[in-house]
Amino acid sequence: MVTRRSLCATGAVFVVAVTLAIAVAAQDAPQPLRWADLVPPVTTPVAPRSFLANRPKDGGNPNHDPQVAEGRWLSPGAFQQPGAGEPPAVVEALDGKRVKIGGYVVPLDFDATKVKEFLLVPFVGACIHVPPPPPNQLVYVKSETGFEVKGSFDPVWVTGRMQTKIAFTGLAEAGYSLEAEKVETRAE
Repeated sequence: MVTRRSLCATGAVFVVAVTLAIAVAAQDAPQPLRWADLVPPVTTPVAPRSFLANRPKDGGNPNHDPQVAEGRWLSPGAFQQPGAGEPPAVVEALDGKRVKIGGYVVPLDFDATKVKEFLLVPFVGACIHVPPPPPNQLVYVKSETGFEVKGSFDPVWVTGRMQTKIAFTGLAEAGYSLEAEKVETRAE
């Protein structure tokens, strides 16, 4: 026989179960990130460096200094990644967090049109025509299943577990690594 007391107890158990399920789901919900969230607060002032700092001063003048070898300003290492040779300044609190961040895909490993490893960059063209952004503005992403890429620099949302683990790629050093659970195309 169903009594009022047993109905109340069943209802209370149901409310507690739903509340716990919501709390667990909210606890593991991905933390939305912006690119600015990947840069730690500055504790000491740093003098700004231009990415053209190592370029010869001739400015295209045909009477340039003969001491500067032809094509030197395009030689490897002339346009180094900002902060190269220094440990990357990353936000350690992000290590192990489940996050969701938007950016652009620079493919590193792909099979036909399916990308499995890529750099996630904050703007179109990063790492290709200009010196790469600093390591704390690059995320190395690995996706076990991969995803279909429609073209170069696809805008995507990536959800997964963030690590403050440096990844050395052929293009640049990334200050963050991410095991992608989900890669979704996004509108620009």
